[in-house]
Amino acid sequence: MEVQESFKQIASLIGEPARSTMLWCLLEGRAMTATELAFAADVSAQSASMHLSKLMQASLLKQEKQGRHKYYKLAKPEVAYVIESIASLLPEKKENRKVPDHNSGVRFCRTCYDHLAGKVGVSITEQLLRKGYLLYSETDYSIPAKGSKWFHALGIDIEALRSQRRAFARPCLDWSERRHHLAGSLGSALLNMMLEKDWMRRKKQSREIILTSEGTRKLYELLKLDIPNL
Repeated sequence: MEVQESFKQIASLIGEPARSTMLWCLLEGRAMTATELAFAADVSAQSASMHLSKLMQASLLKQEKQGRHKYYKLAKPEVAYVIESIASLLPEKKENRKVPDHNSGVRFCRTCYDHLAGKVGVSITEQLLRKGYLLYSETDYSIPAKGSKWFHALGIDIEALRSQRRAFARPCLDWSERRHHLAGSLGSALLNMMLEKDWMRRKKQSREIILTSEGTRKLYELLKLDIPNL
C-alpha cells in the first residue's frame, strides 16, 4: 500500500497540466528560470513557484543558482525517460492532409533530455543493433568487443562511461516512433560527439536537431544509414 500511495502521489504531480507542461519543456535538457516556465505553462509567477516547489520536493526537479538567477532542470535522466514514455501512450492522429510529412521537425530528429531521439535517433540505434555494436537484453543494452572498438574509434571512452553513476546504455521508448532509441551515458556521449564534430546542430529554442551534410555522409560511411531514405 505504501508503494501504491507513493505512485499515486507522483502520478498526481506529473498529471497536473501546468506541471506536465513544465516537465515537457525541460525535456530539452536546458535549464530554465521560473519566469520562463511560468510563461510556458501560462500560469502566474506565484502559481509557478508553488508548482516548482512541489516538483522539487518530489525530487523530480533540481535547482541551480547562477548569480542572482535560479534555474530549474530535471533532477535525473530517469525523469526524462518517464515523461517520454508517457508521451508514447498518446493515440496516433489520422492526418487529413493527402501527403503527411512525418519527417519534419522534432519527429524527424530531436533531443530527449541528453540523448538523440526521433526517426534519426531510432534508426541509428537499430543500425547499431544490426551491425552488432549493441546487443539488446530485456532492460538494457550491452556492448560486445567490436562495439567497444567502434565507439573507441569515435573517441568515446566506454570504460569511463561505465564508471558514471547513471545507467550506461538503456532503451528509451520513443514517443513519435513507438520504438526504442539509445539512452544512458552512452547515448549522451554519442550525441555530444556528433554535435562536437558538427554532424548535428541544435536548433535554438527547440528540441529539434539539424542533421548536417557532413553528418549525413558520416552516418552512411560508418553505419550504412541512408538518411534521405528514412
